[in-house]
Amino acid sequence: MNTSNIKSQFLINPNITFLNFGSFGACPKPIFEDYQKWQLELETEPVQFITVNGYKYLKESREALGAYINCPADDLVFTMNPSYAINIIAKCIDLKAGDEILTTDLEYGAMDKTWNYYCKQKGTKYVRQHIELPLTTKEAFIDQFFKGLTKNTKVIFISQITSATALILPVKEICEIAKEKGLLTIVDGAHVPAHIPLNLAELKADIYTGACHKWMMAPKGCSFLYVSKQQQQWVDPLIISWGFESATPSHSQFLDYHQLQGTRDFSAFLTIPKAIEFLNTHDWNKQAAACRKLVRDNALRFCELLGTKPLCPLTDEFLGQMFSIPIHTTEPETLQRDLFEAYKIEIPMMRHGNDVYLRYSIQVFNTQKDLDTLYDALKEMIANTELIQVQ
Repeated sequence: MNTSNIKSQFLINPNITFLNFGSFGACPKPIFEDYQKWQLELETEPVQFITVNGYKYLKESREALGAYINCPADDLVFTMNPSYAINIIAKCIDLKAGDEILTTDLEYGAMDKTWNYYCKQKGTKYVRQHIELPLTTKEAFIDQFFKGLTKNTKVIFISQITSATALILPVKEICEIAKEKGLLTIVDGAHVPAHIPLNLAELKADIYTGACHKWMMAPKGCSFLYVSKQQQQWVDPLIISWGFESATPSHSQFLDYHQLQGTRDFSAFLTIPKAIEFLNTHDWNKQAAACRKLVRDNALRFCELLGTKPLCPLTDEFLGQMFSIPIHTTEPETLQRDLFEAYKIEIPMMRHGNDVYLRYSIQVFNTQKDLDTLYDALKEMIANTELIQVQ
């Protein structure tokens, strides 16, 4: 993968081996400059920007995003992050005592916390169906997942790409089965946009949230919430502001409720067209394929070093540009800090229940040298410390 030219487009500190794109992304210079352009316009004439021009800019950005992920622009609203988006849904969803939400035990911790909070208020049960690892086939996953289905299940909530385990789950098939059963489908796609193909018209989820500031490389605080037209009437705003019972309502209550939230800098939302332009200019399908190959080519090597096994078959069906390596350590936070402070490697240690995973992310600026640096650091730690137990 030739990264010399494209690497210069990123602002990442060159003295850091950066293997954690999955957490917060990183904004290339052209997109960051576009972000600053919008911020400058805001400060030059804040009244016109917030109360007049901003509506037009947001519409253009939603239209660009809608075309990119194949859904109507008016079914999208921008949010700061997927956690914010799911809080909107969890707070106002009509669930009764005894109803159940079916999910997996592989979900992002903040999402589990959100659902648990609101489920306690409503007397609803949040069912974290156990998924055996390693995954073997889509069919086996689907069979395991729906073993958690009962007559009380009303909602399916599932990640398309998991955070701690970095697994691509068969969400399209899950949504199809859920639809046949009359269940509401909510998908956490935080890691999906510009990571793997996303076509909401084909996916047919009722509700979907994704982060544009991760693999799509928009500035931090740029995500979206998609709600199908059939479900929008019950989706109340998390913050009540001028869009509620607006004196000048638009054609969409959904947009009025969620776009107008008082004074805020929504410049990050407006960079979506520039982000898509950047992706198209650099032939991103080809770039992403090279990143996935680098992920897979190194996976077994790291598992063998750490005495563990992959969490899934090493194919595009289950893996994108991230790989989570099971690692035996009782001090993951110490290990993570040592890797950064002693070796200048930025990489997360992911606690998930009783398990710990070392997750590397590969973006276009990464090379084999970066993974060799990680490998050598881990090898040295195994030899010289007790932080890693190889079994």
